Amino acid sequence: MQYYSSNKKIFFIVFLALLNLNSFSQSYFTAGGVRLGTDWGITFQQRLLKHTTGEAIFQSSLFREELMLSALLEQHYPIISKRLNVYLGAGFHKGYLTSNNSTFKAPHGISAIGGIEFTIARFAISYDYKPAFNLSGGENTWYSQSGISVRYVFIKQNLFKKIKRKRKRKKRKTKRIERREQIFKRK
Repeated sequence: MQYYSSNKKIFFIVFLALLNLNSFSQSYFTAGGVRLGTDWGITFQQRLLKHTTGEAIFQSSLFREELMLSALLEQHYPIISKRLNVYLGAGFHKGYLTSNNSTFKAPHGISAIGGIEFTIARFAISYDYKPAFNLSGGENTWYSQSGISVRYVFIKQNLFKKIKRKRKRKKRKTKRIERREQIFKRK
């Protein structure tokens, strides 16, 4: 009976956390870094909307003689806060052969991605699974990739909030000065 009660509490806490998903946005605007796993490379992420990012991944395979460029659109779902979130996305990839004596063409196709991300200070650390389906070319039709990405946050979300606040303060100050000038003109 006690087991059932504790599960109920956990479910209730998770439910409350999920209700607050819309109140948080991602904690950075622009980040870039390295991706290590079944393939290794570089990754660049740019926030496009409140919970949506565009990501470019340029990677080299450890098992195939290919380089791959992926362009992905990702939807982030915060868990408890904006610093911890899961994400899902999809996009396209284009491959480039590193060897001239390959028996296959350079691949291109559709990629998907799903993962979890944690942002702390100026670093975003994520683990993801990124399957790729080749529409043509490639050593195989299906690539199964996973990796850990460590990105440096170049532009924080707070930067834009600070600029906005500064503009509001300047606007208020200008209005106060104009009011004072109008009062002195009347006298």
